[in-house]
Amino acid sequence: MKFTRFEVNSAVHTGVIENEIVKEIKGDIFSEWEFTGNLFSRSEVKLLAPIVPNQIIGIGANYVSAKEDLPETLPEIPVFFFKPVSSVIGPDENIIIPEGIEQVKFESELAIVIGKEAKNVSEEDILDYVFGYTVGNDVTAPQFFHSDGHWTIGKSFDTFTPIGPVIETDLDPFNVKVEAKLNGEEKQNSSTELMIIPIRKMISYLSNVMTLKPGDVILTGSPVGAEMVSSGDVIECEIKEVGTLRNTFAGALESVKTV
Repeated sequence: MKFTRFEVNSAVHTGVIENEIVKEIKGDIFSEWEFTGNLFSRSEVKLLAPIVPNQIIGIGANYVSAKEDLPETLPEIPVFFFKPVSSVIGPDENIIIPEGIEQVKFESELAIVIGKEAKNVSEEDILDYVFGYTVGNDVTAPQFFHSDGHWTIGKSFDTFTPIGPVIETDLDPFNVKVEAKLNGEEKQNSSTELMIIPIRKMISYLSNVMTLKPGDVILTGSPVGAEMVSSGDVIECEIKEVGTLRNTFAGALESVKTV
């Protein structure tokens, strides 16, 4: 099932997409909800980020280029970081390059949406706490990374976490490819089997550090091939079973609206 948030007639709604028809729902997608009976064609709505996250957790440096490069011994502590919820945007919105720099980096990723509270959950059971999956773009300004490994500023600017276009609940996360096209040219195309920290292990580990709650979004890392990009570039992050997340990069001055 493909859950989405959308705007029509200046109002924001939640819905399910079926065969290019958006069916409005009401209630809590993580517990009880129902269809309202209102239907819209996909062409008449504006798709938004499919969720307003509770928190965003990113996994860093999590892909190799080939299976033979996978380490025999996994890192004891995965590299993870937080991104502010204020950085979230949806499909077809501009990613704003901060003033003072000319380029940022795209990072196409599989994003996991937690569906129920998880604390100290085993790897065997952890997927029972997952609601669904979407596409994320962990936009990064490495110019702001601190030399001792402090990544937060470079990950935190407004518009730096596009997600969407939907949350797919019927997905095998172990059998998908994470792709990206820059201005129509393929840059990333890797199976999730190339993850260094596997999905079950990463979520279980996080649940042993912190209580995961419904609406938490986990960015699972970006495949080899991410590049620096400039104003005017168009990035399409894709997981075919979920959809394509398309955004355009714009300079900070270009985004200022004059009245």
